Amino acid sequence: MIFFIKIVKLFLALAILGIAFCYRQPFLAGGRELAFVAIIIVGVGLIVTEVIGFKKRLSAVSILAIASLALCIATGLEIKFNLAKQSVLNADIAKLENLGQHFIVGYRNFDEIKTLVSKRAIGGVFVTARNIKNKSKQEIQQEIQALQAIRRAQGLLPLWIATDQEGGVVSRLSPPLAKLPQLSFVLDGDKNIERKKDKVIQYAATQGKDLSAIGINLNFAPVVDLNKGIISPDDKFSKIYLRSISADKEVVTKVALWYCQTLEKYGVRCTIKHFPGLGRVSADTHIADAQLHTSVAELAQDDWLPFREVMSKSPAFTMLGHARLTAVDGEHPVSFSQQVIEGIIRKDWGHDGVLITDDFSMQAVYGSKDGLALATVKAINAGVDLILIAFDKDLYYEAIDALLKAEEKGKLDRQMLDNSSKRLRTQSEYIGRF
Repeated sequence: MIFFIKIVKLFLALAILGIAFCYRQPFLAGGRELAFVAIIIVGVGLIVTEVIGFKKRLSAVSILAIASLALCIATGLEIKFNLAKQSVLNADIAKLENLGQHFIVGYRNFDEIKTLVSKRAIGGVFVTARNIKNKSKQEIQQEIQALQAIRRAQGLLPLWIATDQEGGVVSRLSPPLAKLPQLSFVLDGDKNIERKKDKVIQYAATQGKDLSAIGINLNFAPVVDLNKGIISPDDKFSKIYLRSISADKEVVTKVALWYCQTLEKYGVRCTIKHFPGLGRVSADTHIADAQLHTSVAELAQDDWLPFREVMSKSPAFTMLGHARLTAVDGEHPVSFSQQVIEGIIRKDWGHDGVLITDDFSMQAVYGSKDGLALATVKAINAGVDLILIAFDKDLYYEAIDALLKAEEKGKLDRQMLDNSSKRLRTQSEYIGRF
């Protein structure tokens, strides 16, 4: 019996040690507080019981050592996070406003996001299913209006209030908003795309009205990645084959333009995603590194046509994915690759629209060799306008802290920041008229 108890205690010690090492990882964002409490309670409990009945046995020493290490690691990570958080919240408000405008942040606690808005620390808020659970349209609208009221009182342009309402499997605000099928269903396989124009516009109008009515002014749709029919066991969340409009670049281009132009009528900016195109990528950037090995020449004639056409004919935002475009930059995900962002999009294409990253909470960024902090600095210096931190809001503090420190050391490209600020101001002034 005593041997069994020791085995259980050793198992518990090892378990909390494992949790201590990873509880600040993004995938534990939803249960982080519970994980920390469990580490403290179990760790202290193990230490107390072993000290009280201490005998100089290997098992007792091992349990004490492992439990103590778990407590030290968890406490150290918590202290480090809170120091960064307080440093950000106490930063010079002008600097915080200047750099914070480049972030759209998700939340789990409304009071915390309200604090960030009050501090002028962010440029936008990401609203998703966890934020609207069991709430009516009116309740959601009131929360968004409360945030925008703070901005008006500060004399600032409106916040970007963003969501993921593609239709189909990605319909974060349904319910209470109407859940529509994905855009590809509207086409119904009809090869004469012009016959479907009215239906596409009606679809977009339904979304635009619903989103605008509750205060959403930025939708992360449509998906313009081409459907290459890739279905992979490594792809747990992206599933582009379910979300894409079509395999035909001409069809995707027309539908995306109709969709974006319609949303604009309701004061909702669209976002084409996920450049450089995830239709050919089998890995999932949510949980792993991913590479796109296709040549630039082939992409330019195929996957990139919808991006370039919509970029040139609408004020759509463009979302940068986290796949590595190996033909151009094998070291960095596109979302913070200077060779791709500045070299191709800004210089070669001459595009001066808003670029936003996919969620920096994803493993392809957070787990990259650069890590979140350096990736954030590189993204801004490459010409990114908005960094999305949607799933794990705690990462925002590390990211903005990295920018504040980089600015102090003169490591931020001032021209890039100025150009970005102009782009964001222009777009915000337009959306503020609705």
